[in-house]
This record gives sequence, structure tokens and C-alpha cells, in this order.
Amino acid sequence: MPDSPPGTIFVRSLAGGFRLRPGDGREILFGRNRPDVHVCVGEDDARVSRQQGMLTHRQSRWWLANTGRSPIRMPGSLMLFTSEEPVPLADGYTPLFVRGSAGREHVLELYVAGAGEGPRPPRPDDPTRPPRTWWLRPKERLALIVLGQRYLLHEASPQPLTWHQAAAQLDALQPGAGWGPRKVANRVAAVRERLSRAGVAGLTEAEVGQPVGNALNHNLLTELLVSTTLVPPDLAELDARPD
Repeated sequence: MPDSPPGTIFVRSLAGGFRLRPGDGREILFGRNRPDVHVCVGEDDARVSRQQGMLTHRQSRWWLANTGRSPIRMPGSLMLFTSEEPVPLADGYTPLFVRGSAGREHVLELYVAGAGEGPRPPRPDDPTRPPRTWWLRPKERLALIVLGQRYLLHEASPQPLTWHQAAAQLDALQPGAGWGPRKVANRVAAVRERLSRAGVAGLTEAEVGQPVGNALNHNLLTELLVSTTLVPPDLAELDARPD
């Protein structure tokens, strides 16, 4: 983004972009009907509303409102619906997604310039920074590979195995090791606690709330995959041991 005053917003889709400096009452409209919006998105998809959303500047911030029929998905899987109050945008980059027809998703990219922030130069020759991986003890790693094997297999909408399912498979992999549901749960709980102390969100009951269900283990396994602590080739651990 070019050097701009703080609060300047950039809005971009496949069809083009728009830039506007801050000012109370200033608005940017986006949607399918190109003649009546500032930024066109999903022009050839009738599942996107003619005016899908609006960005308004007030109280020294940009606010996003959904004025269309379909929800707007924001980072963190937050869904913004038509009947809801506008939400404020943070400085920096925010992608928005609108689900269209036939499995399509239309993206709208927003960028709000922050104070003292200049343009970022290209860095093609810099070494790539790898994700932060988490240290796991050998038994913790094996327990989590078994617990999260549906994630590693790329199943649709995966869920962790139950403690009893995981314990039964671990006992078959390591006969005589004393694997039981409680032991599996304790190993996994120790990893959740360690990662929570390190700043990973969504790993405690206080954060998730009741009913907890599989949320804590789902969030843990998602973090382990996103950080590449666990990767699909780890499934070989299950094949390399006796049935």
C-alpha cells in the first residue's frame, strides 16, 4: 500500500479497488451492482447482494456493516449478519468472504493504514520464516497423532477420537504400556496447559465456556497442524508399529 495518512482505508476485490481517507460520515459501499457501489464484488454471482455491505467512518474508526442477504465471514470464523450492529476494523489487513453459488467464495480485502506506518518494501530475497512448532514428548506426540488422525487424513469436518477409542488404539500400538482413557486425557491435558501458558487461545474451559464438548481438543489439534507440529506423514507412526 502507498504511504497514506493514518486511518486511510484501501478496499480491493478482483474487479478493482478504492481508497478513502478518514472523515466522519464517509462511506464505502460494496456489492454485486457495479453502478451503485464503490467496489464491485461477485458481479456474476446472484448469491451476492447488489449492496452486500458498507464501510462507515465514525468515532475515528472504520466500521463494517452487512447490508446484504448472505453473512460476511471475517477472520477467526466470525460471521456478520444483516441484523447485527456494525463491527469496528482494526488497523492493518482484514479479508472478508461472501459465499456465492456452486461453492464459490468471493473475497474482499481491506487495509486500514496505522499511525507511523509506511509502505512495506518487497522482500523476495529474505529467508522464509517457518511456523513456530511446539515441543512434544514422544508419548505426547504419539497420543496426539492417534487422537487427531482424522485431521491428518484430511477428513471433512474432522473431530478428535474419544478417549476410549484413542486408548484402545494406543494399547494395540504399545502393548503393556498401560494406556487407558485417563492416561490419554492426562497426556493431552498437559500439552493443552503448556500451549495455553505460551499464549495459544481456546485451550481452557474458561475461554470456550460450557458445554465444552470436543472444542478444547479440536482447538489444540488445529494449532498443532497449523504450526506444522503435526503433519500428515506422522501417520506413518501408526503403520510402523504392530497392529
